[in-house]
This record gives sequence, C-alpha cells and structure tokens, in this order.
Amino acid sequence: MSFTYDVWKPYHLFFSAPFTQKYLYNQYKSSSIVDAEQRSFKNCYPFIYYLEHSKNYYQTALKSHTSMQPVLLFYGLSQLLKACLLIKNPVYPENTAVLAHGVSTRKRKKQSYDFLDDEVKIQKNGLFSEVGKELFHMKQLEGQKYTMTELLGHIDEMYSLFNSLNPSRVSKKLLIGNVNNKELIFPNEIKESYHMDNTRLHPYLQDRFKIEMSIQEINPTLRVSFSDLHTNLYQCSPLLFNLETSELYLTTSREQCVYFPEILSHYLILYNLSMISRYETEWWYELLHTYSSKDYPYVMHFLEITSIKAPYLLFNYLHSQIKKD
Repeated sequence: MSFTYDVWKPYHLFFSAPFTQKYLYNQYKSSSIVDAEQRSFKNCYPFIYYLEHSKNYYQTALKSHTSMQPVLLFYGLSQLLKACLLIKNPVYPENTAVLAHGVSTRKRKKQSYDFLDDEVKIQKNGLFSEVGKELFHMKQLEGQKYTMTELLGHIDEMYSLFNSLNPSRVSKKLLIGNVNNKELIFPNEIKESYHMDNTRLHPYLQDRFKIEMSIQEINPTLRVSFSDLHTNLYQCSPLLFNLETSELYLTTSREQCVYFPEILSHYLILYNLSMISRYETEWWYELLHTYSSKDYPYVMHFLEITSIKAPYLLFNYLHSQIKKD
C-alpha cells in the first residue's frame, strides 16, 4: 500500500499480562463462562504468544523473498485468528478437528490455469469454520465454494487494479461515505440498480448489515447512521472499506450485496496462494520470474495489501471487544 503504517504498534496494548488477563476475564464474564477468572489467568499467556508468533510471521514475511510470503502470511494470519477465537472460546482448541485449515482446493489443471478462476471449498471442521461461527455467527459455510475473483472483490484496494486490467470482472461501486462520518448516504442509483424503492431497500439493507443502524428516508436517498461504525470495520460487509482512504463503498450489484467479512477473504486467498507456493512450485516460480501471466499483478498487489490490512482488521476486532468499566 502507498502509505506507511505500523500495523503492530496498536497491538502493544495486549503485550501486558495484567491488561490481557483483565481483558479475557471481562470477555468470559460477559459471556457467563464458568470459572472466568481462572480461565483468564490460564489463557493470558497463550493469547499473548499467539499475537507474538503472528507478529514474527508477518515481520519475517516482509523481509523474505516474495516466493515465501504466502506461507508466512497465511500462518501469521492463522495465529491472529486463534487469538481472536480464544476470547470467545476459553477451551480453544478443544479437539484436533478444529486445528485443520478448514479449506480445500480443487485439483489444478496444468494447461490454461487461471488464478482468478481458481476456487476453494469450505470444509465442515477447521479454523475457517470456527472463525466464521465464533466471530461472525456464520454457521452455514460447509460446502460453499468461492473463486479468487469473488474473494478479491471483497477487498476494496483491489478494485482499481481490476478496473484497469479486467473491468468485466468487477461491478461498479458507489462512494457511500467515510468511516469518520456519523452518517452514510445511499444514493438513488443503488435503488435503481437493486430495482427497489425506499420501502423495500430499507429492510433489505437491515437484513444484510450486522452492525446496528438506523435509517432515515430523505428522498431520493437513504441516510444511514451506524452504531459506532469506526470500531466495527471488521464486520462492515457488505460495505467495502478502503484502509488507505478511510472511504466506504457499496457495489451496485445486488447479487454481490452479501454479508461476507473481508478477513475471511484474506484467509481463503492466502490459503490458496500458500498451497500453490508449496505444491505448484513450477507455476509459482514461472509467475514470479517470467511475467507472462496476467495473474502476476493481482497476486503481488494482494500480498502487499494483506500484510497490512489483515492485522489491522483483526486489531479492530480485538479492540472492539474491550469492555468499559
């Protein structure tokens, strides 16, 4: 990304055992978990070590050759997600099934392979399903398939690249507002694209957003006030959040207006790239060295974005869970 941001500096808050123990205790107590204090003491250092291990993976990735970055970034993200799970489930990991990645890739075709058309499939058990269930209350994920184009489409910083190289792959998006605004405006073009009037669009939006919001109808627009949007960016889907500009967008495609938190896309894309770099070595090095593939710009741009944005989104999640005394 084109701006300098120390994504790990905010995490220093959690590298204090007294703070983290109290943080975990408040999480467990608010969830009515038995033996909250005892469990918070037990999980304090595992939580910190998950964060530290993740930080080491990410920082090593930034110093490593591009060929190694997908694996390092994937395991760095996995460690961060495990820390997030620990604040929701004090006995995580309770069995070996939840330690699996929870995703699989299709058998790769050697001829005419297109990364953007490649897909991943969600498995019943594993880290991905646990994260979907515990962090985002998404329980019907098993068997779902997602292409790389779909997943990259959830990451707003990828939009300009698609728009330049392959505009048919993306739908038009409209600026809705800024994360620092108290109010977002859904222009009339949204209603026209979704073939809805205000009466239908109002409940439609409420059904798709997980953040509490209030809607005021001022023809021809809808003005929406979200409850503390700035601290809930990790789950602002189906809005597209741009970290560099702090802007929020919404696609004009009704089919793409679905709740799918962006961090899940980062995990699935990194999983696929890590598998490619480990098991499709010939294709991977040809991509990196020959520049003959149209996939190269997408892969490189994504790796640059995810190294900053994924840790940012998960700190946003962890910080949002801090209970006020």
